[in-house]
Amino acid sequence: MTITVEQDVFRLAEVFTISRGSRTEAKVLTVRIARDGAAGWGECVPYARYDETLESVTAQIEGLPADVTRGALYDLLEPGAARNAVDCALWDLEAKAAGKRVWELLDRPAPGPCVTAFTLSLDTPEKMQQAAARHAHRPLLKIKLGTPDDMARLEAVRAGAPDSRIIVDANEGWTAEVYSDLAPHLLRLGVAMVEQPLPAGQDDMLGEIARPLPVCADESCHDTASLPALKGKYDMVNIKLDKTGGLTEALRLNEAARAEGYEVMVGCMVGSSLAMAPATIVAQGSEIVDLDGPLLLAEDRDAPLTFDAAGVHPPQAALWG
Repeated sequence: MTITVEQDVFRLAEVFTISRGSRTEAKVLTVRIARDGAAGWGECVPYARYDETLESVTAQIEGLPADVTRGALYDLLEPGAARNAVDCALWDLEAKAAGKRVWELLDRPAPGPCVTAFTLSLDTPEKMQQAAARHAHRPLLKIKLGTPDDMARLEAVRAGAPDSRIIVDANEGWTAEVYSDLAPHLLRLGVAMVEQPLPAGQDDMLGEIARPLPVCADESCHDTASLPALKGKYDMVNIKLDKTGGLTEALRLNEAARAEGYEVMVGCMVGSSLAMAPATIVAQGSEIVDLDGPLLLAEDRDAPLTFDAAGVHPPQAALWG
């Protein structure tokens, strides 16, 4: 078996801004694993917030034994981008070798399309209103916020897209006081959920202040080991394969979170259709799906995911799985 990893860059359709900064391209790692004439691949997005770089994640992957299995992988790598790309490539390899789809290997029904959020990046209220108006036909919009001056942005987006369902992602950018002040206005403007309002590790106040609308853990939730610390503070968890370290753990987290009473959001980093493809399996039945990465790109993989009025569709075999 051979494992190779290379860097790929995808131009974004527009500058993408969150509370931590802006970008004009998505830099990803593509892992290919070949064995006995079959080949599988996967993609990850190293994330600086989790002390990951393209170089550090590449080194993790290149340090794996050539004959690594999905079971052994979980003893060799921590949850994160490196494990995700390898885990997904191994799933793809197994499916290709068996001549089956991944959901068949999992003994699950074929996945269907899921309505996905479309993300509006952080900008001036005027520009966010214009962006909301351009995408007002979409049923679910996600707003990137996380500054002390977000009230005007909220009002502007609602004015631009009066009929869309709205969720808000603060990316750890608020304090408990700011969130408490904003919460009544979030309700007034019809916001359905707020994602990670406080910094991970500084979110105990969520267990003490009122949560008038559902609060979703993103940076505070990586894998099943994260769940005990969320109790009493969050109502929903955001499952991202680059955090869980692959499809295998994402499915485990989904089941464990459900068992503990959490609703589930399935999200993504900004990557290509290859990164989203395995997540479409986890997304089945989720309360919120946010797999819009390819919609933010100016270019994508061959055989990309299909997005239409029904949402994001599962991948063709030519792409993954």
